Amino acid sequence: MTAGPVTAGPASAYQRLWRADPAAWQAAAVAWRRAQPVVDRRTADIVGAADRLRQGWTGPAASAADGRLAVLRDRLAAAGPELCVVDQVLSGYAERLSRAKAVLADWVGTADRLGVSVDRTGRVTVDPTVTRPDGPTLAGAARVADGIAGALALADAADADAARRLDALATAAAQGWPARPPPTRPPTHAPPARVRAWWDGLTSAQRRWLIRHEPAWTGRLDGLPAAVRDQANRLVLDRRRADLVRQRGALPDGGPGSATLVGQARRLDRLIAGLDAVAGRLAAPTGPRAYLLALDEGSAAVSGVGGPAPTGRVIVALGDPDAAARVLTHVPGMGSGLARAGGELARTEQVVRRCHELAPQQATAGVLWLDYAAPAFVDEAASPLPAQRGAVDLQRFQAGLAAGRDGGDPAGLTVLGHSYGSLVVGAAARDPQLAAESLIFVGSPGVGVDHVGELAVPADRVWASTADDDVIRHATWPQLWPGDRLWHGQDPSADGFGARVFTGDAAGHLGYWAQDNPALDAMARIVLGGEHQRDVVTRQ
Repeated sequence: MTAGPVTAGPASAYQRLWRADPAAWQAAAVAWRRAQPVVDRRTADIVGAADRLRQGWTGPAASAADGRLAVLRDRLAAAGPELCVVDQVLSGYAERLSRAKAVLADWVGTADRLGVSVDRTGRVTVDPTVTRPDGPTLAGAARVADGIAGALALADAADADAARRLDALATAAAQGWPARPPPTRPPTHAPPARVRAWWDGLTSAQRRWLIRHEPAWTGRLDGLPAAVRDQANRLVLDRRRADLVRQRGALPDGGPGSATLVGQARRLDRLIAGLDAVAGRLAAPTGPRAYLLALDEGSAAVSGVGGPAPTGRVIVALGDPDAAARVLTHVPGMGSGLARAGGELARTEQVVRRCHELAPQQATAGVLWLDYAAPAFVDEAASPLPAQRGAVDLQRFQAGLAAGRDGGDPAGLTVLGHSYGSLVVGAAARDPQLAAESLIFVGSPGVGVDHVGELAVPADRVWASTADDDVIRHATWPQLWPGDRLWHGQDPSADGFGARVFTGDAAGHLGYWAQDNPALDAMARIVLGGEHQRDVVTRQ
């Protein structure tokens, strides 16, 4: 006797999901992504042509031609954010489709282990070799059917959401030009919840106007959707690079004060290289789609307007943090800056990739948060002031992530501080307003407190690790502070601190993210939370 079939959903939907090719949709997204630089070049060509035209042609006809060129320029320039939206939609669809296929494959594999059959149409039955199926077998068949139905529901939801967003884009384009919003707007450092409420109250045309005409201001607002900030900041990036290149070209060669000029030239070269690394990751055809959430190349101070030499700031998300159930915010340490963004992005992506390997059905994103003035030298790292200043901005950024989630819930948000970045995270976590479910301290010189109880995150959600050969262990003055106390307080991976200490191989200061280091696996499992955290190997 066999159990009757349990329908898991329309057979055609089951077959379509098996045949679906997320890579093809990702390739389509990349094609739209690559169209934007072409549009930008054509826009610049029109601007140059109009300038030349004005120099040699005057009169009514010249004015009319100039007006027509201005309209064409504006239309092309307005296309940039729309191309970015299509790229975002298709990339998101490819990612969600991949997750739906992973869930489907997982349940089909489960069916094999339970002795349950799934035919080509998605129909679930008990294996015909089982002559007298028992209750658990029938219950397993029902579970498999429900699981397959869930996978199909994920795919259906991805289809519907992508169609809705593309329809909205087409409708907005058909409604005409963007419209200037009302003059009342929140200040740059307004609470993210207030920013989100203001944004939600604008029309589509008003939002498009802000992205098009004020991208630098719009792209910095914590509380706006990641997709919006990405559209705005991608418009800014090329302009910022062009500004740096112009500054670099304006520097004279040799002469009095040449040492200063050489220093300025090197800083500019590093900043330009950093922007190029970010731009390369934004254009990458593989890996999680990158979202540019903030950019400050610090060009004003480079020319000598006082203060320390700027290192530049950037925030890049790998995957859409608004759509992800689990989000890691990675805060790097001493020496971090725009020039080193490429390496920090690679480390952030290592954790995200490991999360995807462990839980392909889970939507996970990683954010490189390099938005504070990180100390450049050891003597600067002995001061807590950069961390204290950065903590305020980190709190606001995390509140912005939470503002895009139901009720501002920080569930699923993990903040990782590496090296001096752990002091930034520790300073931010002393305030209960930090939107974070879990904290990770890696290679820390101290986090500003001597016990986990001084942080506003439950002790069982605070994790730490420091390799035996990590040079950070020497960041102490033993003649002043005995034991495990470092520059900035108790070592968070010491027994007396009270955090959950996960293990890793000897790694130096940057080896925690090596593919074969158990620390990488531990960090990914902490980000994923739930049952995955139970498999983190901790120090006994």
